[in-house]
Amino acid sequence: MRATYRLHRANRESQRPQEVKNVHESRAMKTEGIDGTERFMSPGKGRGLSAIKHFKVGDLVFACPAYAYVLTVNERGGHCEFCFTRREALSKCGKCKQAFYCNVECQRGDWSMHKLECSAMCANGENWCPSETVRLVARIIQKQKYLTERTPSERVLTLTELEAHLDKLDNEKNEMNDTDIAALHHFYSRHLDFPDNAALTELFSQVNCNGFTIEDEELSHLGSAVFPDVALMNHSCSPNVIVTYKGTVAEVRAVQEISPGEEIFNSYIDLLYPTEDRIERLSDSYFFTCDCKECTSKSKDKAKMEIREKLSTLPEADEIRQMVAYSRNVIEEFRRAKHYKTPSELLEICELSLDKMGSIFADTNVYMLHMMYQAMGVCLYMQDWDGAMKYGEKIVHPYSVHYPPYSLNVASMYLKLGRLYLGLEKKTQGVKALKKALAIMDIAHGKDHPYILEVQKEVEDQK
Repeated sequence: MRATYRLHRANRESQRPQEVKNVHESRAMKTEGIDGTERFMSPGKGRGLSAIKHFKVGDLVFACPAYAYVLTVNERGGHCEFCFTRREALSKCGKCKQAFYCNVECQRGDWSMHKLECSAMCANGENWCPSETVRLVARIIQKQKYLTERTPSERVLTLTELEAHLDKLDNEKNEMNDTDIAALHHFYSRHLDFPDNAALTELFSQVNCNGFTIEDEELSHLGSAVFPDVALMNHSCSPNVIVTYKGTVAEVRAVQEISPGEEIFNSYIDLLYPTEDRIERLSDSYFFTCDCKECTSKSKDKAKMEIREKLSTLPEADEIRQMVAYSRNVIEEFRRAKHYKTPSELLEICELSLDKMGSIFADTNVYMLHMMYQAMGVCLYMQDWDGAMKYGEKIVHPYSVHYPPYSLNVASMYLKLGRLYLGLEKKTQGVKALKKALAIMDIAHGKDHPYILEVQKEVEDQK
């Protein structure tokens, strides 16, 4: 559930990143390669990206404009559809009344994509409901109609080169592709000429395996996009770069020292969980078995699976396995329940599961932390600020231990806590938490990022 609190997060307006404008103005430019890096064949992994110069922690390795992107429906009215700027008083499309823009320039810039949806939204009304993936694929097809050369998003990898893994799709994934193809035809047939079903299946598979979620500074979902050059990087559970977003441009920054000749690794998944869970997720979604140093050493697994202290009797291995199975099941149950249960019912699921897991697991156990995070989100949605603060305070230190350095998950938790503290008039605690978030964001986002300027202003306003 997306947390919608606005207790202290009031009416902040970002400047439109200049990079976004420049990118949209230079779609036709030809470029070859990314300075300081090269595409190569990574042993045992296939294609990859390696450094040919030294990158220090915090250095921008490269930036990549989105090949195609779409703003999520829930953020309409709060962000510009074209450049993703967050601001008040956006202007709405005069026809559909559902798309919002900074100004006429942004509206004109988006028209080639928005026209795919504008008339359809008017005609279908509340029945217009393609998934975000379907919307993104429609925009890719539309873009491919008029492209004659590589885009600035494809300096080292073209969109057509993205892996689809068609031979590894199970029945569930094939059915999902079939459903998406049917929806694409239903909602876009008046405005698009479609390739055949085999080509559509490949395209949907490429997007599902290589698409990116664009998120804000608190990791709230803003939209979906395809960044071919970013997708070239292979995965590690101990990544040496991190991907953040400035408008619709992905920025890749070093979070470890990278020497010439070293491979550049991103993380494809949430790294909170123990090795077994990560390997299962990577195999299911990306079709490979991770053999990075974190997965082979399992160095963090003991801390991530911490058992409660001072139990009268230590739990047997079978009891722990059963509790892990319960935890994973309740996480999946909660994921489904978010679509149909009330916030109060969702909070009850969190509290009951935490009580049960807490009979064996310590509060620092990652399954406990997962359900605390969900409970915090529900509390924020219900505007139970004290409840959200209680959960956030339990989460933030273990996050700092379990996640790699400069983790966006840790930064976002400090941000949420800091803003909660300030809203509850806990000024000293609020400023301290925001400064801890800034220390991470300086590296992950770069010192000139609009999000950092906003948080710095929040700190300054307390003086």
